[in-house]
Amino acid sequence: MINWESNVFPGVLGRTCDRPCEPACRRGRIEEEPVAICRLKRVAADHKDEVKSLMPGIPSEMNGKRVALIGGGPASLTVARDLAPLGYEIHLYDEHAAGGGMMRSQIPSFRLPDEVLDEEVGYILDMGIHTHFNTYVSSMQEILDKGYDAIFVGTGAPKGRDLILPGREEAGKNVHIGIEWLASVAFEHTHKIGRKVIVLGGGNTAMDCCRTSRRLGGEEVKVVVRSPFAEMKASPWEIEDAMHEDIPIFENHVPKTYVIENGQLVGMTFEKVKAVYDEQGKRSLVSSGEPEVFIEADDVLVAIGQQNSFPWIERETGVDFDQWGMPIVDALTHQSTNKRVFFGGDAAFGPKNVITAVAHGHQAAISIDLHCKGEALTERPAPFTNLVSKKMGIHEWSYDNDVVNDQRFIVPQAEKKAALSDRKLGFDIQTAIKEAHRCLNCDVQTVFEKDKCIECDACVDICPTSCITFTTNGEEDDLRTRLKAPSLNITQDLYVSDTLPTQRVMVKDEDVCLHCGLCAERCPTSAWDMQQYLYKVTKAG
Repeated sequence: MINWESNVFPGVLGRTCDRPCEPACRRGRIEEEPVAICRLKRVAADHKDEVKSLMPGIPSEMNGKRVALIGGGPASLTVARDLAPLGYEIHLYDEHAAGGGMMRSQIPSFRLPDEVLDEEVGYILDMGIHTHFNTYVSSMQEILDKGYDAIFVGTGAPKGRDLILPGREEAGKNVHIGIEWLASVAFEHTHKIGRKVIVLGGGNTAMDCCRTSRRLGGEEVKVVVRSPFAEMKASPWEIEDAMHEDIPIFENHVPKTYVIENGQLVGMTFEKVKAVYDEQGKRSLVSSGEPEVFIEADDVLVAIGQQNSFPWIERETGVDFDQWGMPIVDALTHQSTNKRVFFGGDAAFGPKNVITAVAHGHQAAISIDLHCKGEALTERPAPFTNLVSKKMGIHEWSYDNDVVNDQRFIVPQAEKKAALSDRKLGFDIQTAIKEAHRCLNCDVQTVFEKDKCIECDACVDICPTSCITFTTNGEEDDLRTRLKAPSLNITQDLYVSDTLPTQRVMVKDEDVCLHCGLCAERCPTSAWDMQQYLYKVTKAG
C-alpha cells in the first residue's frame, strides 16, 4: 500500500518502469549497479496480502462536482484514484473495451500479463468510476457541452510515425506502424507475422515489436537502427532481453528504400554510416562509403517515434496549440488556455513513460480540486515530510544498518521457447531480501547537533569511509580540498555545521557516507543521531 499510494501501479511498474529513480541510487556510486528498485516493487506487488479492504473509501455524499477523463491510461486513472475519494463524480471515456491505455495497447503481455493490469486498473475503476468504454470522443465541444466542472485529457501520444521512402506505397500492408501493430496484437486482431521481419528503430517500442514478432512466427527478426548501438534510446535491460532471444541489432544503418519485386515487399536497402561529433558534441551521421546493404523481409515494423494527435479538439473551444500542434499547458498546474481543461501524461508534453504519467496525474488532480473549489491553482499543498529518530538504545537502531558487499542480484529469465507469457521472471522472496539489503538507507539521515559535540573526534576515528572531517570553515571549493576523503562528486552538497567552540566546523561528505550509524553509536554525547526521513507525495485534498 505504501507503494500504491504514490506509484498507483506497483505491479505494472515493477515489470515495465523505465527506472528514472535508479540512477540516483547511492549504491551506484560504490558499485556499477544500483539497488534493483523496480524489481523489488514487483516483489512487493506480487506477494502482497489482501489489499482491497485498504483502498480509500468513497464518501456516502458526493461533493456535487463532475469531472470527465478523456483516455483511460495511467494519467487519467491516477486523476480518478485521487479525486474519487474526495467525492467527485468521475466519468472516464476510452475508445477501447477496457482501461489501461498504452499500458494495455503498447506493452506486450509477455512483459505485462493481463491479470496484473486488470487487477490494478480494477482497484481504481471500483471506486465508483463511471466508465464509457468503446467510446471514441470525436469532439471536445461535445464534452464541454455536457457541463463537466473540469475535463482532463490523458489520451497519450497515439500516433506512430511512418517512414516514407521509395517503395512505401507498393509495400502497403506489409509495412506496419509499431504502436498500432502492438495494439492490434494486444486486442487480438493480429495473430501472425512473416518469417523474415525488419524492425526499424532503437527505442523500447522497437524492442517490444521485435520480441513480439518472435512470438508470432518471425524466425529471422532483425532490429536496424540509424545510431550507434551505445546511443540507442531503449532501456539497457530491454536491449538485453531482445539479444537474449537471439535478435540481432544492426547499428549505423540508414533506411533508403523498400524493395518491391513482382508487387511484393522482399526487403529494404540501407546506407552504412558512421557517427561524427563536432566540438560541441553534436552528432552527424555521414556515409561510410561502403556499398548499400540489402536485408530481406516479409514484413517491416516502423518504430521510429510517436507523436500527439488532437483532431478531435476544435480550435474554437479555447484550447490553444503551439506551432508543433501541442496544447499550451502550464507545466505546474497542467491547465490549458481553457480553464476547465487540463492535460497530463504524453498528451501534455510528449511521449515519456508510465511513472511520469502517474506524476502528471497527481499534479493535475490537485489543480482540478483547487479549480473546483475556486482556489488559486498556484497555492499548492506541500508534500508530507518528517524526521523521526531511529534510536532504540545506546547501540541499537530500529533499522538494519549492516552494510553488505553483495553485487546486484540477477533476475532469472525463462526459457527462450516461452510464448506470449510473463517471460521475465521476478525475484523470489529470499533473493529479494538479499537485494533489499544492498540499500544504503538513504532515508535515514545523519543529524548533527553542534551544541552537544565535545569535539573528541571519535566519529572521525570510527567512520569506515572517512566522510567526516573537523576543520576550519571556508568556501566550498577550499573545504573540498581539506576533507579526509577525496571529494570527487561536486554535485553532492556538503553537510557543514555551525562553528564549534574551537572555531572548527564539522564537514560530512554525503557522497561517501554509508548511513551505517557508527558515528552515532560511538558519540559519547549523542551529538549524532540517525533520523528517518519520510516523504509522501502531494495529492489532492
